[in-house]
Amino acid sequence: MTLITLSDREYKALENLVVRTKNAVHLRRAQALLWLDAGEPVPEVAARLRVSRRTIYNWVARFRRCPALELTTRLSDDARPGRPRTAQGIIEPLILDVIDRDPRDLGYRSTVWTAPLLTQYLAVHHHICVSRQSVSLAIARLKLRWKRPRHDLARRPATWRQAKGGSNAAWQGGSGRSS
Repeated sequence: MTLITLSDREYKALENLVVRTKNAVHLRRAQALLWLDAGEPVPEVAARLRVSRRTIYNWVARFRRCPALELTTRLSDDARPGRPRTAQGIIEPLILDVIDRDPRDLGYRSTVWTAPLLTQYLAVHHHICVSRQSVSLAIARLKLRWKRPRHDLARRPATWRQAKGGSNAAWQGGSGRSS
């Protein structure tokens, strides 16, 4: 028993789609449906397309569920739930407006802006709820250099050897040993 039996119109439309489509998703699903109609078992079709058997059953169910829709729509995925990407392009100007200001002027107890602090600022002042990662990515897109160290701790003064009990003159001359 075959999993799906296609009408002549569906069969011809799927064959035409296989020949002409540039969409790999539609191609694979159309091929699967044609092979299933030819009587091939689901495990073989799934192995050939390198998908699970459950995926094949889902494709068939989707194809059967919407017979009135256009063929390419029947072969496409359903809309996926989830939050759309809304932060990109919206938070960059807001960050640019505030990044050069001192956070203490806005009532924060910090001297520098951090990604969590900018996230809090956007939520409180602009009613935009974004993640810390979205703020970090926005800062990277803006090519801002922030949270730079205020002190050069690694630099030693020119007279640091004298402070340690040595002589700068001997060191600058070469080996540091006197002849």
